[in-house]
Amino acid sequence: MSATAPLGASERIRVLVVDDNDGFRESLVFLLSGEDLEVIGQARTGPEAVEMTVRLMPDVVLMDVRMPEMDGIEATRRLKAARPTVGVVALSSMEEQRAVREMLVAGAVGYVLKDSDGDAIVHAVREAVSGGAPLSPEVAPVVIEELTDALDRERRRARQLEMAQQALLERAAHRQQLIGRVGHELRTPVTVILAIAQTMRRGQLSGRDLDDALETLVERSEGLARLVERFEGVIETGLTEWLNVTDLVREIAASDPRIRTEADVVPAMTTSNRAAGMRILDELVANALAFSPPDGVVTIKVTQNNGVQVRVIDEGPGIDEAALARIFEPLEQAEHLSTRTHQGIGIGLSLARLSAHAMGGDVTLERTGPDGSTFLWSLAVT
Repeated sequence: MSATAPLGASERIRVLVVDDNDGFRESLVFLLSGEDLEVIGQARTGPEAVEMTVRLMPDVVLMDVRMPEMDGIEATRRLKAARPTVGVVALSSMEEQRAVREMLVAGAVGYVLKDSDGDAIVHAVREAVSGGAPLSPEVAPVVIEELTDALDRERRRARQLEMAQQALLERAAHRQQLIGRVGHELRTPVTVILAIAQTMRRGQLSGRDLDDALETLVERSEGLARLVERFEGVIETGLTEWLNVTDLVREIAASDPRIRTEADVVPAMTTSNRAAGMRILDELVANALAFSPPDGVVTIKVTQNNGVQVRVIDEGPGIDEAALARIFEPLEQAEHLSTRTHQGIGIGLSLARLSAHAMGGDVTLERTGPDGSTFLWSLAVT
């Protein structure tokens, strides 16, 4: 029988209790020792919780969020990687927004406060067996607000992406029309020049006819050069948009006091699509803010060297080596919360890279380590 399937009447829910406070942990053991609950182990630290989860195979882990050595967030992430089906109920003495979000992302299916009614804690443990558990009334508004904000951000990003894709399609259509027109307009003078050149090569012209042919060749060549110059002007003004990347960066930075900018006095100009550029930069910055500590700083650095380079630098914990190969893959969001084993970077990086490629640039991970990560947005030379 699956560990997450409903238990029969004769079966007891096997619970592992994790808390670094001996007195509170013992009170939890007493509370959970009911007719359908069996406490099969107690752990004081995160590493102990992971080891005992693998060894004892509990149905539910009641996990303290704040512990020394390894907090409940990292312990949950590790034990879910080892046993994805185990139900984890987070237990905390505070309704901290970051802790709620990160525990749920790490794989917890419920979140209750330590001062909740005993029946509420017991109910959360029972519900966790089937893959879902309630949130404390004090915590629920925090989670709802977080999800609402995330949904609003994704709606804005989806709209920006839609606008960028439409603009790129229109640009491609205009480019195709222009190529057809260029081909038609250039074909006639090129044909005349080629015919004159072939006649002269055969040596069939002499005297006055040769002078006339040379004069016509020069006139046609000069006309062709002027025609090419006119089409270059059309391409420059009709199919590209001058974008001051520095202004774009400063506009993004104004949205959050944790963002600072570093840029030359000289504007970083390039030809690009503004909506797509905003979408790319917004995704990189939102990603950096999400993985930085609450008091961390995200730096956007603009440089110019054979093009424009925009670096988004965070102060987060870095990206795990095992995740490096998949950070631009749209896989993480597809995992269900109750069985999720990876924290997940999100689908936005994949879309940001696609948008950059469409404009001749790229988005890459330049460096990562325990002191933070740097993502590089390279814009094509104009």
